[in-house]
Amino acid sequence: MGTHRARPAVGLAVGRGTGPELADVFTTALTTIGRLFSTEIDIRRSPRTYHSYFSLKAQGGTEEIRRLTHADADHYEQFCRVQARAGVTAVFRTAMNAQSLYLVRQRLRAVKVDPVTPSLLMVRDEAQGFYTGENRHGPATVTRTTVFSREITGKVVEFALRRAREQWPGTGPDRIVLAYKFHLLDGAFGAWVAEIAQRLGVQVELCQPDTVNRNLIEHGLTGRTLLVAGNEWGDVMHVVLLDRFGGARQEDRCSENVHLHPEVAGLVEYQTVHGSADDLAGTGRVNPTATLRASAAVAQRHAGCPGAVAALDRALRAVRDRGVGTP
Repeated sequence: MGTHRARPAVGLAVGRGTGPELADVFTTALTTIGRLFSTEIDIRRSPRTYHSYFSLKAQGGTEEIRRLTHADADHYEQFCRVQARAGVTAVFRTAMNAQSLYLVRQRLRAVKVDPVTPSLLMVRDEAQGFYTGENRHGPATVTRTTVFSREITGKVVEFALRRAREQWPGTGPDRIVLAYKFHLLDGAFGAWVAEIAQRLGVQVELCQPDTVNRNLIEHGLTGRTLLVAGNEWGDVMHVVLLDRFGGARQEDRCSENVHLHPEVAGLVEYQTVHGSADDLAGTGRVNPTATLRASAAVAQRHAGCPGAVAALDRALRAVRDRGVGTP
């Protein structure tokens, strides 16, 4: 008797703005790629459409925005947990309100992985820091409390080192640079990093973000560099690094978020780098390139379609070479 091979399953979470249009692009592209490889892919879509920042602003005052922000975060976190328990290893998510998303990243201990160039791997710490935390409202004030921990710092560095060794097998990184605003943490963060580096048997350069900026401007990239960054600096600098060293546009990129929480370990979230683009919603003008790239990455890495990424890149180049314009 022949063995029955289970269909690969992929999660899909859709935000407002251009999310519904890009969800259609992703679904069509992933299904088409699967058929080319004789693979039927099960797409499991979240039943909730998550707010963008601009759709939230239309819902009312601060209290209503706060309620909906946490409702979206709670729902999306649960969706991710359910997919992970079911054995799903990938979720594609269109843009949603950053505050909700950052709450989920904090809870599930996410890191964002982006090989900016063949010699620069950036891992952004989304699990802790100034982009995480909770707000407390007072009369004309908002107090935001954030937490750093030795445990999470160690997990992030350990993951980043493993990923770097996968990217550069046999050699690993020449340099490991951490870009954090560690001077604000009473020396604790620096002590943690020294302990982690000693335990892992590696040398780590812990730098203030402005020092990393200056060194990149003055010296450029030197060797294979693993750059682990606090999310607030990585978010701002990503487009600069792409432009200066990667020769790429942010609108054409997708990235992956890996969850380190043990209850969802193995679940990878793919996203377009651009935002919700609410001003383009319903006009048919949103750039689908990043979504197409995400569909190929998901198909290749999670649905048994080897070569899908290279095939899509060839197709995109062919479109551009024919002078059709941005696909």
